Amino acid sequence: MRFFHNKEQYKGCNTYSMKKYVDRKRIIFNIIVAIVTIMTLLLVIYYILDTSFRVKRSKHFLAQIIEFRKQQEELEKQKQAEKLAKIPQLTEVGIENIKHIFYSETKRAFLTFDDGPSKNTKDILDILKANDIKASFFVLGSQVEYFPETTKRIYDEGHYIANHGYSHNYANIYQSPEQVLNEYNLCNQIVANAIQVPEYNSHLFRFPGGSVGGKYEQIKKQAIENLKQNNIVYVDWNCLTGDSEKVNPTEEYLMNNLQATSQEKNSIVILMHDSQAKRVTVDTLQKVIEYLKQMGYQFENFYDIIK
Repeated sequence: MRFFHNKEQYKGCNTYSMKKYVDRKRIIFNIIVAIVTIMTLLLVIYYILDTSFRVKRSKHFLAQIIEFRKQQEELEKQKQAEKLAKIPQLTEVGIENIKHIFYSETKRAFLTFDDGPSKNTKDILDILKANDIKASFFVLGSQVEYFPETTKRIYDEGHYIANHGYSHNYANIYQSPEQVLNEYNLCNQIVANAIQVPEYNSHLFRFPGGSVGGKYEQIKKQAIENLKQNNIVYVDWNCLTGDSEKVNPTEEYLMNNLQATSQEKNSIVILMHDSQAKRVTVDTLQKVIEYLKQMGYQFENFYDIIK
């Protein structure tokens, strides 16, 4: 901006007017400079504050991301730990516990169900859930193939899935000790597929018909050793409801058997069945639970035994 021009421009103007005009121009210029300076300072301050805020927000966001990742890692570790906890690990302690399963200083009851799963199993699971009880299911591989979702529910709700072979056909199972192991392995693989846990192995077998007696007793004895060499233990029962002893047993019949076979025993492994033909088992289960509670029993499953 120019303040002085040629003299001809100011002819007729006195010195005072000229000075006043120049001072006005300078004042306007100074005001403009001041305004520009203030605006510049304000912009700089705004930029500094905005940058500081963005940096803080960025750090806070980064901290949130780090915290979120930590939480996700912890959740993943927790899920992995829970998954591993539900995969039985047969230790020397577990083997000894199985050997002494029928002996305990305190009163404990193991509810076990053979020959399932079936349509009855869902109702049994509902009753167990309502009573906050974990049971053990000795499943058949052939039944798991028909009821994979029910099998997964058994597993997901914390019940122990043990092995009862594939076919429950005595002539087929007891062809040889090796065939007993084959039935175990086949059932185990089908269970692992159904519950979507490839590494699952129950390490626990129940012989169809029990581990002693009958015309296949010698095969069973040899099979016990064969199973042992493959890190598999077996368990029978010392208490039962008799739900498989008759075609149509009554609830009274089941309760009488339970009371008779549990007398003077602290540790009872109760044999029941959740096969399709055993609807009476479902109908009587709540009474079984109430009776055992009245008698002072605490409920356990084989997760408490096989460590």
